[in-house]
Amino acid sequence: MHLQQWYRKLKLTFLRYFVQFRATEHVFMISLAVLIGLVGGFGAVSIQWMIRGVQEFLWGVKEFPPEHMRTIPVYMKILIPTIGAILVGAMVYYFSRESKGHGVPEVMSAIALRNGVIRPRVAVVKLLSSSLYIGSGGSVGREGPVIQIGASVGSALGQFLRVNPQRLKIFVACGAAAGIAAAFNAPIAGALFAVEVILGDFAVAQFSPIVISSVVATVVSRSLVGDFPAFQVPSYSLVSPIELIFYGVLGLLAGLAALAYTKTLYAFEDFFDELKMHDILKTGIGGMLIGFLGIWVPQIFGVGYHAMDSALHGSMESPFGPGTLWMFMLILVFIKILATSISLGSGGSGGVFAPSLFVGTMCGGFFGEVVHLFFPAVSANPGAYALVGMGAVVAGTTHAPITAILIIFEMTKDYKIILPLMITCVIATLLTMKLQKESIYTLKLVRRGIDLYRGREINVLRSLPVREVMQNDPVVIDAGTPFAELVKLFLQSRHSEFFVLDNHQRFAGRISLGDVRRLMQEEQYLADIVVAHDLVNPNVATIHPEDSLDQVMRIFGRYAVEELPVVDSLNPDRVIGVVFYKDVIEAYNHELMKRDLLSETGASLKMLEKSQKISFLDGYAMMEIPIPMGFAGKSLHELNLRHRFGVNILMIKRRQAEGGYKQIVPLPHEVLKLDDRLIAMGKEKDLQKLQHA
Repeated sequence: MHLQQWYRKLKLTFLRYFVQFRATEHVFMISLAVLIGLVGGFGAVSIQWMIRGVQEFLWGVKEFPPEHMRTIPVYMKILIPTIGAILVGAMVYYFSRESKGHGVPEVMSAIALRNGVIRPRVAVVKLLSSSLYIGSGGSVGREGPVIQIGASVGSALGQFLRVNPQRLKIFVACGAAAGIAAAFNAPIAGALFAVEVILGDFAVAQFSPIVISSVVATVVSRSLVGDFPAFQVPSYSLVSPIELIFYGVLGLLAGLAALAYTKTLYAFEDFFDELKMHDILKTGIGGMLIGFLGIWVPQIFGVGYHAMDSALHGSMESPFGPGTLWMFMLILVFIKILATSISLGSGGSGGVFAPSLFVGTMCGGFFGEVVHLFFPAVSANPGAYALVGMGAVVAGTTHAPITAILIIFEMTKDYKIILPLMITCVIATLLTMKLQKESIYTLKLVRRGIDLYRGREINVLRSLPVREVMQNDPVVIDAGTPFAELVKLFLQSRHSEFFVLDNHQRFAGRISLGDVRRLMQEEQYLADIVVAHDLVNPNVATIHPEDSLDQVMRIFGRYAVEELPVVDSLNPDRVIGVVFYKDVIEAYNHELMKRDLLSETGASLKMLEKSQKISFLDGYAMMEIPIPMGFAGKSLHELNLRHRFGVNILMIKRRQAEGGYKQIVPLPHEVLKLDDRLIAMGKEKDLQKLQHA
């Protein structure tokens, strides 16, 4: 009996501490970020070790040095990549289709469409398939798999703990940051890659967990493989200000190379998709083609770090003889693009990041050789141009110049080259964005019909106030509410958050359903011990009726909750309503649908000039209405037409002095003028009321 009492006491003590820990948002997120960083760092190092192990087993070396590869029999150069590709194709086909390809778009898609849910098996299959594919000679990188593995770890942990979608997305980003940071020994670049590429939003609220995961993964990597830059390069610097012109031209060349890389990659994906044969056979054919290319150009086997390192040090030799290195480097640009496109297009498993480093290195090296040949007195060694070109092609393919600049800086630990690097990266990015809107990652999603950045240029939520979606039935309880009554209230309520008032009836914080659910099994022990005050989390944001839903979404992201309390603007201690996350999403989708309808009915708008009304189904119509006299001089916010008449304003047509009308997006602050015309949609009877107002 004494032992049972001791056990109960220990269990209750643990539960109390867990409740306090769980209620402290910042501590909870940081602790899990550390865990994700640890596992992500081990994953990055594991794939590195496994690739080297496979290479040593199959080829007898840990890398692919050309001098050794030339001693390998020709049939082995074809047979090994072919068999490796077939095994990888089977592994991906039967166990995890998500492991096919370069990984990063799959992570971005999971965040955009599935709230960050990734199957845990993806990490295992990606680790094994990518290690085997790269080790057997596949011309891909290991960074994409590392990112997908880290993201899978973060997602699996979040799913295990049953966190809400906002937290799950942050955990996925933490895993991606951990992977890239450990792979390149670059913690800053890892964090920025997760924000700039994976989440695609520098305004992400919870940035600190991403940074923590990135730093922890880097520490793990340095502890296991040493604190060394990814590339040991000589110290390069700007020889002459005239060189900035050369670097500007290099930025243009790198942008074109990045564009060619992206276009070729997806052209080969289309080619292999159209082949009428089994997916495993397609992957095998891709491996065989890589083997044939490797007979003449062994530098394309694997990641290609050995070739990049020799180019950066100026020690690369051309098989065509002295004075032809520029020609050989130019050939390597095109051959590597071809090899990587075949590898991934046929269904291989690997990344596109390292090949873009390779293409950039050879592109910059080629240009540097030519510049140094004609302008030796005012130009640095070709290795400097190879280094800068490396970052420029990465920037051009990913459309992430900040990440590219920082990752090259962290990989080389050389600050002197930062100015040329910034110039080339920005120029390459601007050129590729001008010629092709999508990056090498987002293009894959757009081709599937997924547009991650739809609506970002015009933030539709900015035009909607909180009062549009606010519910007037928040659950407000006293701080002294017993735990048993708290459980009963949660079981009877549709809310997942209760808002607590202190003894002076002032707003004190919140209690979430998750906090209560974890303690419900111990209700018999806690009923007379725990009250609402013991569970309250004071770290809660409040919003006001006049705030925009754009602000609200940022707060949802920062605090990772499902509902937020709305307080009186004049009395912030008085809770007057609640906003649900799902209601904001519904409002967002409704506004997008409205704007899509506007953009897709251009022809219909022209018809309005003649008919003044277009009827839809179920009594709905779109009508062009001259504004009533009393509307002039008032903003749409003041008029509140949706609430008064039940109609949606799709567009404002404003008469121009030179003739004709200008189309204006109906934002709340837009003040109507006397000759304005409204394009409105709603029920016909409501439109007629507006017309005669």
